[in-house]
Amino acid sequence: MKISKRGEYAMRSLIDLAMACAVGRDLVPLSALAESQNIPGSFLEQILMQLKRAGILKSTRGKYGGYALAKPAKEIIMGDLVRLIDGPLAPIACASQTAYAPCSCPDEAHCGLRLLMVDVRQSISNVMDKYSLEQVANVTLTKLQEAGLEPEVVHQIRHMSLEQRAKKIKKFIPPQAEPDFMI
Repeated sequence: MKISKRGEYAMRSLIDLAMACAVGRDLVPLSALAESQNIPGSFLEQILMQLKRAGILKSTRGKYGGYALAKPAKEIIMGDLVRLIDGPLAPIACASQTAYAPCSCPDEAHCGLRLLMVDVRQSISNVMDKYSLEQVANVTLTKLQEAGLEPEVVHQIRHMSLEQRAKKIKKFIPPQAEPDFMI
């Protein structure tokens, strides 16, 4: 199993959303997520839309809009996130429980490589399915607080103007219209 950039960015963004929620910031602008994790805004938007379609996130439109968790972080399991974004946890298809495909070896039932990869898949699954998003976010938040730091995403929310947010996600916000004449 190899986690793709898409999977990595999805998990990092969800950890940021869970930490923001834990400190009372339920709604996080796309630009703050992108900036805090150094992720291209347009790519992150695609990832977040996939998570929204899967029911993990919800969004609010508008200049004060953003993304929030659609369900409690304790109900979001890290292994399920990886499977959603990157597919099965098994390193080879014949060892997969969710996407099994027969391998080309002559005796699959006694194949040493397959047996090894089944063990690998099971170990990965045991770890990834053991932790919820809430647990991972809490560990991260605790480590930051012990170091006297706040999550970067919270810093971005507090200090980024609407114009800066627009620049980060490459959207144009028109300047305030001035009247054609003055009285």
